[in-house]
Amino acid sequence: MKPLVLITVLIVALLLWVGCRLASAAYRKRRRRLAASTPFPEAWARILEANLPPYRKLSPRLRNQLHRNIQIFLCEKSFEGCGGQAINDEVKLTIAAQACMLLLNRDADCYPTLHSVLVYPSTYVAGGKGIFGGQLKDKSVRLGESWRAGPIVLAWDSVRQGVLNFKDGQNVAMHEFAHQLDQEDGVADGAPILECRSAYSTWARTLLYEYERLERKAERGKKSVIHAYGATNPAEFFAVATETFFEKPRQLMKKHPELYDELRGFYGVNPIEWT
Repeated sequence: MKPLVLITVLIVALLLWVGCRLASAAYRKRRRRLAASTPFPEAWARILEANLPPYRKLSPRLRNQLHRNIQIFLCEKSFEGCGGQAINDEVKLTIAAQACMLLLNRDADCYPTLHSVLVYPSTYVAGGKGIFGGQLKDKSVRLGESWRAGPIVLAWDSVRQGVLNFKDGQNVAMHEFAHQLDQEDGVADGAPILECRSAYSTWARTLLYEYERLERKAERGKKSVIHAYGATNPAEFFAVATETFFEKPRQLMKKHPELYDELRGFYGVNPIEWT
């Protein structure tokens, strides 16, 4: 092929690719606008009242934000039942609501790399190659897991337990969706995308200090308001700290005020207002 012809072909291919991307973005924007403008069903609100303890205490503004984010989430993400798990409005709304609690007051996309949520009825056995590597031959019993370019997997009984006891600092849905936020930059390292570059130094200093502090406590068998599983690695620390921030905000602010401030700045909310 002559150079001029090759260049022409490449330019045409590039223009077609750009056109497809623009058309896709425009379609996605229209679909989101339609989903967000649809009245939030009363039946859905009743499910949230029953299955999301902070819901009743949210301000009207935050509640409207939550409704909009849930509608977009349900429009864009598919749910699949595994191991005999039925998928109904309660399952979808309970999971979507907790995912969208992490997006309140934030100029964030709705988990752009996530396309599906797989739900098992209870704990499941999976291969060992999760977000932190491992060998496929390794097997482990799991409550949930998050894949950067794939699905989130959740055990429904653990999700339900997380909302029924919203004060124990353990919430598998929020944990796995925190991993999704962490993975948006391509790396699971406990450092999600922050608003500005200058915020990273304070974030890194505070979370590393608190992570190492939790490590020392875990090694000595001492209890902390942050679950010891957070001492596994920095990515797990961020996910566990997120659970604690939303479920045990008063204790976290009292024991770890600098960490609380960092998480409050990132998530843009103060969960103490809901407790």
